[in-house]
Amino acid sequence: MSVATRTRARVPAGVPARGPALLQGLGELLLTLGVLLLLFCVYELYGTNLVTEREQRQLGQDLTRAWAAPPAGPTRAAAREPALGQAFARLYLPRLDGSTALVVVQGVSVADLKKGPGHLPGSALPGELGNLVLSGHRTTYGAPFSELDRLRDGDAIVVETRDSWFTYRVTGEQVVQPDAVEVTYPVPGDAGARPTRRVITLTTCNPKYSARQRLIVSGRLEGRQPTSAGRPAALGEA
Repeated sequence: MSVATRTRARVPAGVPARGPALLQGLGELLLTLGVLLLLFCVYELYGTNLVTEREQRQLGQDLTRAWAAPPAGPTRAAAREPALGQAFARLYLPRLDGSTALVVVQGVSVADLKKGPGHLPGSALPGELGNLVLSGHRTTYGAPFSELDRLRDGDAIVVETRDSWFTYRVTGEQVVQPDAVEVTYPVPGDAGARPTRRVITLTTCNPKYSARQRLIVSGRLEGRQPTSAGRPAALGEA
C-alpha cells in the first residue's frame, strides 16, 4: 500500500471536511450576536422609555401627595437642596409638549437621569438668583429633551414647585463641547461673577444619538405667581 493510500484510508468515509463546518459555526455565532445587538438597540431606544415612563408616573404621584400634605417644616438647608434622586418640581415646555409635565429630580447622575430631567446640585433652585441648570436625555430613557432644538427665543419654560409657578423665556441656544462647564456657572460664562439675574439653562446631548457635543438652551425669569392663583397663561402657548 502506498503512502498516499494509507493517508486516505485514515479518514473515515462520510466525515465532512472541518473547514466548512467551522465557517458555518462562525456564521451562526455572528448571526446570533447580530440579533442580540439588534435587540439591545431596540431596548435602548424603546424599552428604556417604558422604564422612565413608569418612574415618571410614580414620581408624579408621590409629588402630588407630598404637595397636598401640610409642609413638614424642613430646615432652611434641607429646603434649599433636595435629596439626590428626590422629585421636587415639574417642568413644562409648552411649544413642545403643550401642558405635559416632566417631573424633575435632584441630581444628574446616570441613575438620576433615568428617572427624568435632573437638577444640577449646587445650581440655583427655581426662581432663585443665579442659574437653574436642568439636564435630560435626548434619546433613550424617555428622551425628555428630544426636541429641545425646536425651542425659539421667547418661548416659555415653566417650572412648578409646591407653592409657585416660575415662567422663564428662552433667550438663546448654542452647541458646546462636553467639558464646557462654564455654561452652568451662576453667571454663565463668567466663573467669578456674582449673579444679578435669575436664569435657566437646559442641557442635553447633541446631535441626536450622539454624546459628542452638548446642546444648551438659555432663558431668563419673566415672572412668578403662586399656585393658589391657578395655572399660568404661558402653559397655553402650545
